[in-house]
Amino acid sequence: MTLKITTDEMRQIAFFEGISGAHVKDCVINESGGLITYVVKEGEMGLAIGKSGSNVRRAEHLVGKAIEVVEYSETPEKFVKNLLVPARVKSVSISEHEGKKIAVARIDAEDKKVAVGRKGRKIQNVKKIAERHLNISDVILR
Repeated sequence: MTLKITTDEMRQIAFFEGISGAHVKDCVINESGGLITYVVKEGEMGLAIGKSGSNVRRAEHLVGKAIEVVEYSETPEKFVKNLLVPARVKSVSISEHEGKKIAVARIDAEDKKVAVGRKGRKIQNVKKIAERHLNISDVILR
């Protein structure tokens, strides 16, 4: 599957790779929510975040938006689970319904608010990234 990345997203990818030294696979800019989500190569999460979160804090200061970093995984269930962090995800299952892929994530009841995010910002990003990388039409929280 080929990703379509905008010029702004390419600029943000180059910017974050320069700050962190981590390989960034994708970037999603949520203008309305003031959030930028970077998807980094598997195994490079620590490098991307930096010591005590220094890379993320520096990037947030320079771009003036909240930054979220997500670790990519070749396993669809693990990638969806990574997208939902910091919510405690019990399990993720992916199925097909009427020709569309759907991910169902089972989450601790007290973490549902975390998984949805303020004004639904978190779950919107999860759905957008899951669609871009895994061709998953919907992510359902249970």
